[in-house]
Amino acid sequence: MYYKGGKIAMILIAGLALGGASPAPALDLGKLLGYGDQDPTLETFKLIHVHDLKALMSDGKGAVYIYDANVASTRTQFGVIPGATLLTSDDKYDTAILPQDKHSRLVFYCANWL
Repeated sequence: MYYKGGKIAMILIAGLALGGASPAPALDLGKLLGYGDQDPTLETFKLIHVHDLKALMSDGKGAVYIYDANVASTRTQFGVIPGATLLTSDDKYDTAILPQDKHSRLVFYCANWL
């Protein structure tokens, strides 16, 4: 994706609903991202590409809430997806900005410098 003349790799991550008060199992990032045993009952994050986001936004199935988790310098250099809500931090932000409906479609993105 190109913004303001620069190239940026975006990771778009759909939201994950967590629930229950039982102890959390060990984090298996592969399963969390949807790899591994492909268990259809496993609630996972989903990595999507920009063209997937465009399709989500135009599929007629309701709103898609987009959140930008980049730092200010990245936003200045590469821009922001129009309509995205800017987070104050990638891991510490006020959850009041999230929609009340727990079944809402959420997309979080940030630059991937790996």
